[in-house]
Amino acid sequence: MPLAPGDRPLLASKARLVRDRASGREILLYPERGLALNPVAAAVAARLDGARTVAEIAAEIAASFASTPPDAVERDVIAFLEELAARGLLEDRRAAVAGGDAAARGAPATQGPAPALEGGAAADAASHRPYTLIAELTYRCPLRCPYCSNPMELEGAAGELSTETWCRVFAEAAALGVMQLHLTGGEPLARRDLEALVRAARGAGLYTNLITSGVPLARERLAALRAAGLDNVQLSVQDADPERADRIAGYAAFDHKLAVAAWVKAEGLPLTVNVVLHRENIDHVPAIVALAERLGADRLELANTQYLGWALANRDALLPTRDQLERAFAVASAARERLLGRMEMVFVTPDYYAALPRACMDGWARRYLHIAPDGLVLPCHAAHTIPGLRFESVRDRPLAWIWREAPSMNRFRGDAWMAEPCRGCDRREADFGGCRCQAYHLTGDAAATDPACSLSPAHGIVEEARLRAAAARAAQPRYLHRGAPR
Repeated sequence: MPLAPGDRPLLASKARLVRDRASGREILLYPERGLALNPVAAAVAARLDGARTVAEIAAEIAASFASTPPDAVERDVIAFLEELAARGLLEDRRAAVAGGDAAARGAPATQGPAPALEGGAAADAASHRPYTLIAELTYRCPLRCPYCSNPMELEGAAGELSTETWCRVFAEAAALGVMQLHLTGGEPLARRDLEALVRAARGAGLYTNLITSGVPLARERLAALRAAGLDNVQLSVQDADPERADRIAGYAAFDHKLAVAAWVKAEGLPLTVNVVLHRENIDHVPAIVALAERLGADRLELANTQYLGWALANRDALLPTRDQLERAFAVASAARERLLGRMEMVFVTPDYYAALPRACMDGWARRYLHIAPDGLVLPCHAAHTIPGLRFESVRDRPLAWIWREAPSMNRFRGDAWMAEPCRGCDRREADFGGCRCQAYHLTGDAAATDPACSLSPAHGIVEEARLRAAAARAAQPRYLHRGAPR
């Protein structure tokens, strides 16, 4: 339903308006995302208190930007608010009297104040500095998922960073420009100091996302994490069916996960449900969407398996067929339209069925920092598997030096390292040649064009894997579960 001048918009509790230390601009942070706002949009966002009407907000903005006609300002304000509503960033509060002049809901003004979201609706909070820190607090985890992104040679708790070191790293990350923090693992709940880490992250001004299986988590601990400043919970679910979910996870966790989801909502925290898709569960996307709706999820992430590490070892059992993928995508697309503004839908397409490679991590060391439990700073979780690269540790160097100066972080930045066909490709600044780790594990050369690209000389490797998936029998797959002897 479109917004009207008499509505009283309220910014969703999951959104936080902050000033970016790096650029000085106002940023609207929300689960795993951020929008860079120009001064007009920032002024609007600051007034979304549920008391002012749209018309009152527009009048206040018009008084500050007197060179623009009030009706044009109101159209801009409404257009921006409807963009926020589509992202689920407004609470569902409306004035008793709905309606209003249809002309007031026209296109944003093309003169006067700049568009609310510079660069378009998908403008991001940063492009040339680290925006997200992925903090792998531990590799300990009770689950044994066959697509786990952790290393195949797992380390115990003895080598993990201390509480004090992580707290220092969070402060250094914030000073470097990081705004989003993912606390992940392994299972981050295995850290007894998690509350202290969340408190330190909040104190550093980071938007803190807990990436968890929900095991083990008690209601009391969730409340303590909320009190410490936790912003968002991403909960993994393996399938909509309890038996299948527990078999994939290698651990009976489904019922507890549902309880955790209910606690998250009861605590007033936003909930992201993350489901890794593969051959065995991709046909269940309709049921998975329905489950996420029942749980009251704010966001559903359907992430097709990325075939590295454990997932690569299980690729023949995990890779779906093209028909399966297309059916799932159609279901997700329909759900995205139906649930617009209520539940964000994210569908991550697998590399193996794309004609062009994805911009892995938005490029090597461009926007993401990944810190392993032992303190190694990586551009992505699997980069340590590429031989010949020496990654620096936060135990030995300041984070800013590592980000800017470390040879390993600069190895695949820019395009000087590229060979053909990447060097002459007009997409080289869009996909950056694809995934460096995938290139290495499939071809033995980390500087090669990602074989997921149809232009890669090694694309036949991916085509062969697709053919095997299409020919696979319908029998229940046999997995090499995380932690199993190889």
